[in-house]
Amino acid sequence: MQTRTIDRFRDWFWRPPRAHGETIRNRTVSNLELLYDLVYVAIVGQAASTLAVDITARAALEFAAIFGMIWIAWVNGSLYVELHGREDGRTRALVFVQIGILALLAVFTGSAGGDSGRNFALVYALFLALQVWLWHSVRRLDEPEYMTVTGLWLAGMGISVVVVLASAFLAPDARLVAWIAYGLGWVVGIKVLGGRSVMFQRGVSPSESMVERFGLFTIIVLGEVVIGVVDGLSHAEQDVITIATGALALIVGFGFWWMYFDVVGRRLPRPTGSSVATWILAHLPITLAISAAGAGMVGLLEHAHDAATPPGTAWLLSGAVALGLGGIVVAALALDDASRLPAVYRPLIVAIAVGAVAALAVGWLAPAPWLLALLLDAILTVLWLVVIAAFLRADAWGEAHPSEAQPATE
Repeated sequence: MQTRTIDRFRDWFWRPPRAHGETIRNRTVSNLELLYDLVYVAIVGQAASTLAVDITARAALEFAAIFGMIWIAWVNGSLYVELHGREDGRTRALVFVQIGILALLAVFTGSAGGDSGRNFALVYALFLALQVWLWHSVRRLDEPEYMTVTGLWLAGMGISVVVVLASAFLAPDARLVAWIAYGLGWVVGIKVLGGRSVMFQRGVSPSESMVERFGLFTIIVLGEVVIGVVDGLSHAEQDVITIATGALALIVGFGFWWMYFDVVGRRLPRPTGSSVATWILAHLPITLAISAAGAGMVGLLEHAHDAATPPGTAWLLSGAVALGLGGIVVAALALDDASRLPAVYRPLIVAIAVGAVAALAVGWLAPAPWLLALLLDAILTVLWLVVIAAFLRADAWGEAHPSEAQPATE
């Protein structure tokens, strides 16, 4: 009996991962995945805190490059559990190992553009090396038709390890160039694989749990807006003007939430490789923009009494709103609902694009901080009202197109 118990435990603890194509359609996001996402709160917060105290073009570029690397790490770790993980000891243990590495990465993220750049690159390369092993363990179980696409994915990850590891020994400027190239390479690679590989379409099949995971990461970065407002109020003169400006700034975060979750959230992308790849990639500018806006809140409140918002802060906030809205447009175009409800999404996409241009105009004007926040709030509010009107006219308000139920595979 004892031997049988030990055998059962061993079989449960170290089960092989699910192969490509074994998507569980009706799975729910696990507590383990929620814990994994929480470590990114610390990493993104460290990156945003650096931008908050140094709003320059160089700092913004560094933030974008570092955030892109963070996002790519999250996509790899999240998709692995979504597509191949199980409710077993192996998955849990390996996720905990990743969390440990990512916690160490957070320590070096705040100054990754400077003194800690080498350590950041070394820890990040270690995380990638673990991901290479994880994805290779899946490839060993795959059917022959998946070998080409999984081989390309592993080759890309192997190159990524080499590039990031080599960047640790470069000067800061050259390291930044390497990191930007790394991020762009992943964006291009995902888009090309999604558009040209039928196996990508079969292996990365959209599910409600995948949609929920991307929504949860969006909520994580929305928390940076709240943190930015609280941090700004904590260090500024806490009078009526500053508090009112903080309240208006907080509403910008609420506007992002309304727009994302009513236009994109809980909605499946079309089940084609190109659409899924586009939908995944659209979340990079969306989450980057929200996180950058959170960083901009600190400077906005610091200058709450100024007659005009400092140009760097004004462009950061207005550019973040514009970029976030642009990402929502791209994600919306990839949705199954965009094909199913064209009368709703066509005018929405036009309106959101106009709103993005209007946000940039607000940044160019650089009015007083309270007025800048109020104008951005007004743009997001008008857009949300357009969203409501479009869905109500089509009698589709609150409707999210569900996936077709399929038997669970375990």
